[in-house]
Amino acid sequence: MLTIWALPGIPEIAAGADLVELIGEAAGDTLQDGDILVVTSKIVSKAEGRFVTADDREDAITAETVRLVASRTSETGHTTRIVENRLGIVAAAAGVDASNTPDGTVLLLPVDPDASARGLASGLRVRLGVEVGVIVSDTLGRAWREGQTDSAIGAAGVHVFDDLRGTVDAEGRPLVVTLPCVADELAAATDLVKGKAARLPVAVVRGRADLVGPLDLPGARSIVRPAERDMFSRGADEAYADGFAAGAASNASTA
Repeated sequence: MLTIWALPGIPEIAAGADLVELIGEAAGDTLQDGDILVVTSKIVSKAEGRFVTADDREDAITAETVRLVASRTSETGHTTRIVENRLGIVAAAAGVDASNTPDGTVLLLPVDPDASARGLASGLRVRLGVEVGVIVSDTLGRAWREGQTDSAIGAAGVHVFDDLRGTVDAEGRPLVVTLPCVADELAAATDLVKGKAARLPVAVVRGRADLVGPLDLPGARSIVRPAERDMFSRGADEAYADGFAAGAASNASTA
């Protein structure tokens, strides 16, 4: 049976806060071997002091952008940019967050979410004496679908995939490509109990101890699809413009 609950009692996080101590205090003696903690990236970023002064959020987005995927300007004049950020994550606004931050500042994602997750998992295992896994989550949109869900951007001590390739389905047919991203599934599930404005940034998942393991398991960076296998690396309009420009250049060179 899968059980998920949020940990109450975690205060507003300031730069330099000891998340291991704060989460450990909130958890008390309630955790056990095999539990997985899903921690909202915002409190990790706050503890790591990832605030930057930015009168214009767009400047911070530009600084965090490695590659523009798509850009659209609405009738109201607002421009939404889908970009690849320095972590390899493709998302709106490069993950730059302007909500619940001091005036004149924005919050960037953790420098290395997998390393942040390892630090939390290692510290909590020592402090609490139980073998737990940690997922760091952030809210992302999805191609082809409206709305957003929480996804894993960092992980430690937990298998991010449940590799079913080589097994068979209920009818005995071989599974060839079935690779559920359980880290994303768990991140999304815990958002149902954390909420967006309830100030409950940490949730516990119990019932998937089979996913918990050594701290050196591949992290959430392994979820990011390599560029050479990305069939949708550009927005539709951008891809069309690239192809049109390439065709024009080719025609000019042969004229």
